[in-house]
Amino acid sequence: MATKTAFLLLLSAQFLAGFSVTLPIYPSQTLPLNDLFNNQAATSEGTGSTADFDGAGGAYDGQSLPTGPWKYDGLTFDLPSAWGNGNDNVLADGQVLQLQDPTFAHELHFLYAGDGTGSPVLSVFTLNFADNSSYEVNLYAKNWWVWANVNRAAIMTPFHFETTGKNLNGTNIFQWSTSVPSESPLASITFPPQATSNRMHVFGLSLTPSINDTSGGPSLTVRRARFTTRWEDINGVRAQAVEVTLANMLPGLTLSPNTSIASRHTVELVGTGIQTISPGVVNRLVPADQARIDVMVTGSTANGSAVVQIRDASGNVVATSEEFPTSPLVENYTPNADSLTMHETPSWWNAAKYGIFIHWGVYSTPAWSPPNQYAEWYDWQIRQPPDSSNPTWVHHLNTYGKDVIYDDFIPDFTASKFNASAWVDLFDQAGAKYFVLVSKHHDGFALFDTGNTTNRNSVQLGPKRDLVAELLQTAKTEKPDLHRGTYYSLPEWFNPDFAKYGFSSWPGGLAHNAYNVSPELEPYTGRIDIDDYLEDLQLPQMVDLAVKYDIEIMWCDVGGPNKTLDFAATFYNHAMDQGRQVTINDRCGFLPDFDTPEYATFGSIQTAKWESSEGMDPFSYGLNTATNASQYKNGSTIVQTLVDIVSKNGNFLLDIGPTAEGEIIAPMMNNLLDAGSWLKYAGDCVYDTEYWFLGSQDPNPQANTEPARFTTTPTTFCIVAFSQPVDGKVTISKRLPVMDGDDIVLLRPDGPTTPLAWNIDQESGTLSIEVSESDVTAVEYAWAFEVRYQIG
Repeated sequence: MATKTAFLLLLSAQFLAGFSVTLPIYPSQTLPLNDLFNNQAATSEGTGSTADFDGAGGAYDGQSLPTGPWKYDGLTFDLPSAWGNGNDNVLADGQVLQLQDPTFAHELHFLYAGDGTGSPVLSVFTLNFADNSSYEVNLYAKNWWVWANVNRAAIMTPFHFETTGKNLNGTNIFQWSTSVPSESPLASITFPPQATSNRMHVFGLSLTPSINDTSGGPSLTVRRARFTTRWEDINGVRAQAVEVTLANMLPGLTLSPNTSIASRHTVELVGTGIQTISPGVVNRLVPADQARIDVMVTGSTANGSAVVQIRDASGNVVATSEEFPTSPLVENYTPNADSLTMHETPSWWNAAKYGIFIHWGVYSTPAWSPPNQYAEWYDWQIRQPPDSSNPTWVHHLNTYGKDVIYDDFIPDFTASKFNASAWVDLFDQAGAKYFVLVSKHHDGFALFDTGNTTNRNSVQLGPKRDLVAELLQTAKTEKPDLHRGTYYSLPEWFNPDFAKYGFSSWPGGLAHNAYNVSPELEPYTGRIDIDDYLEDLQLPQMVDLAVKYDIEIMWCDVGGPNKTLDFAATFYNHAMDQGRQVTINDRCGFLPDFDTPEYATFGSIQTAKWESSEGMDPFSYGLNTATNASQYKNGSTIVQTLVDIVSKNGNFLLDIGPTAEGEIIAPMMNNLLDAGSWLKYAGDCVYDTEYWFLGSQDPNPQANTEPARFTTTPTTFCIVAFSQPVDGKVTISKRLPVMDGDDIVLLRPDGPTTPLAWNIDQESGTLSIEVSESDVTAVEYAWAFEVRYQIG
């Protein structure tokens, strides 16, 4: 440690003096957990060892797990030299891991898994510092396997063991990193108490130390240089994006131009055959911070190497990294996991941040559910159970009578007032950058021309119109910058052709009448004879959406049996041939581009891309006439939810439920427009921004702080306060990347204010911004303060 510290001190001084230096590899030090191990997660067939990872006899396949020391994303983790020989992880139960020597820390890295099978669950780790302060780390634990979704993970195995034998669902161990407050040495880590379900297991911990440099100058490393599958057309050349992450390893004790990058620096890649077409730019990198920069290159190859080179404003090379492996831009995908798992969200999706979800279909006719249920599940819920204990069953009986079945609603799904131009104009005015229309929900009724797969669609029945084509073509023509997507349910509840693939709440087979009316089995209107559901219905419908309708997002639901490998290769290659980039979510049945928590958000930064979806309705995606309009998300809730998600590297997909006639009701429309009015003047703090490495500010009565979120661009830093400033002041208790000479303005409807007075307490780092009452009252929903860097 002493040698590495001295080396980085020397680098800091040389960098500040303008000499070219070689930057070290980003450091990580394993933290020993063996003394805390209290659970065996893995076993292997034939070993006779006993593992009980989940408390129900479940276990990983030890032969599929890597052994230690193990490297991932440039980090080192201790793992067993052989699995299945005893305890191999920490089942969190309030343990305290004492560091041998308190250390200024830059970043903490977890290798973990939850042992449930549902949505991510919050686990709170407490970091304890030498000055007796503490800090809570919110790890939203993904579970080792989830039946409906497929997760990207650091470690993936093809199956796991249960007491009844093999379960062919793959299992995962995840890696997650978090910044660490570095104004005092980290002394210990307290694990969360043991949960009753979805328990947290830690397989490995690694720490990246800060460098407590007193000689001046930033202490730089390159955290990673990742050759992505994203690209841009630059002067007719398809240039590959290389995501370079720079870290300033100084602790957050002081902030000045001497300890920071505070002037324009460019970042490029140098290697055999590689040409930097457009360098990345970094104008500000303060102690304890990281900056993510895209460098656009051509000529990368498999199994090659390249270095990151940093130039100052005069064009002088001031720093060069160690070598990083290169990989070429993928321009043709093949239908296998090795090829398709390289795909990722395109740059336009990363920059867009905000989309509109539209749940519209036959279920929009009854448009009803009790609280805490989805109205679009009407056809399923009416039978759960088919008796008077079920509110949906009772509602249907009282409203329509026992002789009306779900398919009788099809003629009343008329779309008679549907105006595609009005819809896309609303989405645009609302500030959305993309939309996702439900093309087919679990009831199997499609809103597009399904050809010879089925006649259960809006072209043959109901409206007798291709609603998907109308909306997508109108958007392409009238709002070409509004990106277009479709939701598609892989299974169908009651399609008889799905019966051989049925599972859980998607059994397939004709529905049993909820009131025992003859005939007992309900018809599946529009079905035509096919040989196989996957080959003859699911795959061709998905391919048609990709190729005939030119969608940019395939937002699958439920997962389950699928032909997604074949679909994804076609989808990606078709788009590539047209010079477009597209994306799919985590519910298509194979490794996704992004995760999709539902009516939930992550409370901490996730470096992997994610998108939270919620209805305007607090309980439903489809229109529910039982919900009072006052319960809908208003402008304030929409804006603050969006900003919170964006500050944690996510996108927000906000849903609306039109009527069966195709109207977006006034309360939903008005709330969208309210949020859109804020985005018109404050959108620069949302669109095309990055999350800030050091995270959010939560309320702190002792420090007189209110909730705030932070986003960054190469030239600005945004502070978005959620509470209306009082007494003419906004207080931020974190040490922000703000320096003398920077301007801070409040973004407001009639243009930003003149630069505001501000002050930083040099001892605590607390930022105070003075703002007038007239400025405060001119703004609604959230107060976006934009720091404009003075760039030397």
